[in-house]
Amino acid sequence: MEGDRMRNRRVSAFFNKKSYLIAAVFMVAAAFGMTGIYYTQQEKKQEEQLAKEQEEQIQQAKLEDAARKQEAEIKKKEEAEKKKEKEEAKAKQKAKEKEKEKEETEAVSGIIPPENDNFMDEPEVIAEVQTPVEPILHFDAETDLNWPLQGNVVLNYSMDQTVYFATLDQYKYNPAVIIKAEVNTPVKAVAAGKVTGVETTAETGATITVDMGDGFSAIYGQLKEIPKNTGDYVENGEILGYVNEPTKYYSVEGSNLFFELQKDGVPVDPMGYLQ
Repeated sequence: MEGDRMRNRRVSAFFNKKSYLIAAVFMVAAAFGMTGIYYTQQEKKQEEQLAKEQEEQIQQAKLEDAARKQEAEIKKKEEAEKKKEKEEAKAKQKAKEKEKEKEETEAVSGIIPPENDNFMDEPEVIAEVQTPVEPILHFDAETDLNWPLQGNVVLNYSMDQTVYFATLDQYKYNPAVIIKAEVNTPVKAVAAGKVTGVETTAETGATITVDMGDGFSAIYGQLKEIPKNTGDYVENGEILGYVNEPTKYYSVEGSNLFFELQKDGVPVDPMGYLQ
């Protein structure tokens, strides 16, 4: 009997311990479950907040795009109106110039009449006196300037800081753009004008300077076979010469066109004007 009671106590103790273990397991599982539910709710809130912020960013981006588009359209319209006004002003100016030229031509033209009516006895020479009228130079910096040739710019204009010249192995200011081109490439006038100088220098070789009016001048260097002389007029696109072998100042850069643009005698960046 005593042995049975001992076994019953052991069995009862075993089941009591097992119950505690089971209860502990359930409590741990419940704790993990609650924790999982909490983090799931937090993640859901974060996802909702993130989605809300993304939606707000998208709406803001759409508003900014619409504002930029509207601003671009307004700017485009204003530029078109300005261009139209300039074209109309230019057309009026050209019409005035033609009218003035016509009046000047009529004023200086005339026919010398015979001294007597008996011109059948001895014919008189009829002479027409006419003074040549020089064309008026007018340069529109926004529409008139074309490229003198097609090529890559190997040295950019730089008068606010020095740039590296490979041939000279030094840094210095550059008042022009150096355009890479093969020898014998034709060089064309960027705009109509009057030749004010044809000279040869050690740095730019054979060089021609053209006054285009309104204070603008173009200087073309590294040329050969220049067909113009000082005082000649050139048309827009007319050939001014051909690319020559480079001078000793540009032997590393190779054959090129030295192109300088001046306003009132001061170099300006041609890249801001070339079409």
